[in-house]
Amino acid sequence: MTTTRRDALKTVLGSVALSTVGFEGASAQAGGKFVYANNSPYDNLDPHTIFDTARAATRFNLYDGLYRWVDNPPKMIPWLAESHTVSEDGKVYTFKLRQNAKFHDGKPLTSADVVYSIERIIALKKGPASLYLDAIKPGTTKAPDPHTVVFNLTQPSAIFLTTVPDILIVNNALVKANEKDGDWAEAWLARNEAGSGSYALRRHDPAVGWTARRFPEHFAGWTGQPFDDLEFRTVLETNTRVLGLIRGDYQGADGYLPYDQIQRLRQSSNVQIIEAESLRVFILALNNSKPLMNDVHFRKALAYAFDYDGFIANIMKGSVSRNPGPNPNPIWGTPAGLKGYSYDLDKAREELKKVTQPLRPITINALAGFSESEQAATLFQNTLRQIGVEVIVEVSPWSVVSGRMRAAQTQADIIPLWKSTYYVDPNNWVGELYGTRYHGTRTFSYYSNPEFDKRLDRALVSGSQEERQKLYEEMTQMVNDDAAGIFVYNTKWYGPYASKVEGIRFSPVSNGQDIRWASQKR
Repeated sequence: MTTTRRDALKTVLGSVALSTVGFEGASAQAGGKFVYANNSPYDNLDPHTIFDTARAATRFNLYDGLYRWVDNPPKMIPWLAESHTVSEDGKVYTFKLRQNAKFHDGKPLTSADVVYSIERIIALKKGPASLYLDAIKPGTTKAPDPHTVVFNLTQPSAIFLTTVPDILIVNNALVKANEKDGDWAEAWLARNEAGSGSYALRRHDPAVGWTARRFPEHFAGWTGQPFDDLEFRTVLETNTRVLGLIRGDYQGADGYLPYDQIQRLRQSSNVQIIEAESLRVFILALNNSKPLMNDVHFRKALAYAFDYDGFIANIMKGSVSRNPGPNPNPIWGTPAGLKGYSYDLDKAREELKKVTQPLRPITINALAGFSESEQAATLFQNTLRQIGVEVIVEVSPWSVVSGRMRAAQTQADIIPLWKSTYYVDPNNWVGELYGTRYHGTRTFSYYSNPEFDKRLDRALVSGSQEERQKLYEEMTQMVNDDAAGIFVYNTKWYGPYASKVEGIRFSPVSNGQDIRWASQKR
């Protein structure tokens, strides 16, 4: 890697740490079952079409990538790839694959599988595809030998290496055998798996969840007392998840339960709470494209009408910190002293007087099973009523909300939700949320600003960390000035696990759902 490209990879936490990893020997003692209660349905298992935190367990436990994000602060470690080099012009990335990786059906994993996987991602144009569509053209990724893969980018990319863990590798022979009418086996892979990951799928029911068996031949080996069986079960009701943890029915659940439930779990001897700073922001996503919502004065009225301090103190019980912008507080890309909006209904009314379009009822679509999302919607409905804005609150499962978000016409006016970490760079937040290039894929806002896009285009190819920081700070200031979203808080992760579980390696990228290192205490 050239010095110039290294500069481009510096991030929050100083820089992306690309660490070496020593793999483990065969497990001496294993057994038992780990049951994870999830607050969203597992309606799809395809690692190339799903790309959200709610269904992250499928991607991290059934599949492997060239590199892998682990721990907190997050660092990248070699995984299927042992090393890589980058050309002087920053356009050619060459990865050397390890020679002992195999898929669950016993087929050796080779560079042909990597080539097929990136071609499939680009062809389907779903999931992580938006990260690569501009950078990688079909037919340009090569496999000169079974253990070398070469990505030929259309232009230098400041974020490509940080996104490489998202290229999850599928068994190309198995997937091709299940293709129908050129569909890249999309229908088949939604219900089956073709991975090399730490666990192999046994059963999938979209209405219930999925189970998997430990893959003893995984190239990384095993130590400690890993779980032989996994089950990721859909449990939408928060109280049911909490009671299940207390009773010992579940060994883990989502790390973003309401704080009063975390305090309740702390009283149980069956449960331990693992705390960690996270890179996850809670926002009220505004659909900037719809009439009325496309008026900056109306959006500013909304921004002044949310009771930030009351929400954090009373609903979140002070367990999170105020965040005035779209990027998490610990990451670079936010200008020093950014002044966010405050709760001020007089200023909200002043902005509302400047709105020329007739007022109409607006819709807030909250996430079912996420009580903070529903509570934020109700709180906002009450304060907006005080300034004369009528609000309709709808509550839907994440799969429904995310489906509606794929088009500006179907996305609700406002959605209270979180933006999580997929790779560690401010582009993951302010870039994806507000760049026109991400409309229909990664945006929550359908915001479009030529000056913002000009800076984003430059930031994505710049090899200068100093320049990139300046550009992302300017972009962050723009969306704040335009009230393109309502930015509320930065999360802290409170992972609830059975007290007999140890070895959880939390990373903001996997949200504690990567179970390969978990062990049961004997």
